[in-house]
Amino acid sequence: MAEGRVIVVMGPTASGKSALAMAMARAAGPRAELISADSMQVYRGMDVGTAKPTFAERAEVVHHGLDLVAPTHDGFTVEDWLDHAKAALDEIRARSGVAIVVGGTNLYVKALLEGLFDGPPADPVLREELASWDLDALRSELTRIDPDAAERIHRNDRRRTIRAIEVHRATGTRISVLQAQWRDRPTALPAGWSLVGLTMGVEANNRRINARVRSMRAMGLVDEVRALLGAGGFGAQAAAALGYRELIAHLRGAMSEDDAFEAIKIGTRQLAKQQRTWLKRFVDTPGSTWIDAGDGLTEELMADLAKKSLA
Repeated sequence: MAEGRVIVVMGPTASGKSALAMAMARAAGPRAELISADSMQVYRGMDVGTAKPTFAERAEVVHHGLDLVAPTHDGFTVEDWLDHAKAALDEIRARSGVAIVVGGTNLYVKALLEGLFDGPPADPVLREELASWDLDALRSELTRIDPDAAERIHRNDRRRTIRAIEVHRATGTRISVLQAQWRDRPTALPAGWSLVGLTMGVEANNRRINARVRSMRAMGLVDEVRALLGAGGFGAQAAAALGYRELIAHLRGAMSEDDAFEAIKIGTRQLAKQQRTWLKRFVDTPGSTWIDAGDGLTEELMADLAKKSLA
């Protein structure tokens, strides 16, 4: 009955969405496959600090969206992830499987459900002109016309920098404004899709975040970062990941280990607050189910949610 279904699982960090997705996959049986919608789990070797599924979980259930690029790779975009996710969905459908998308990066989920912000068509003449500019000139122009986009787009991402300038020239409106309008647009689920969202109170979420960070420390996050630095290091994008930027600073002598982990807790709590705000855009999505996870989902509740989602 569940074959061909797509289930999206959302919630703030440390709310239990990954455990719920695994419970759903187990309930669905061998045809179930998971698709990670996490912008940091795409990096190989960044396992502990991104709360990546364990190797045992990956052996039990097929996972997509993990370990796509090296941590030295810069410029991985939502478009890159979307291409991978759509290909995975096509493969799962071809196998009459059940796809469970578990999202830590809400922008990825929004793009999967709604498509990307399109904007005006390409202008070949303008693109030819901008292609002749050096990168510093392009970045300077983008900073002038759209500082928000300049902050968000990686400085080495020439393609997206040109596109942002092109959109502004064509519309007279900053691409950051147009994309914000796209993000605020009500979300609709494609036919045959369902969405299960988890909510969690601030205090409960913060407690679970603090416990997760302590667990990551015990699991060897410092050693993981040290090994990655020794094996080639990080590109600017991966180095900015929560848990990694702080420990890179620690290993380079900028702060103590205790201070680094305290900074990780603070940063993760701030991220969760942003995610809870983002998730409000999805609450009124027709066909979605939202559950208060309290202090954490029980095994019984996860089993019940899995059964209902697959009915």
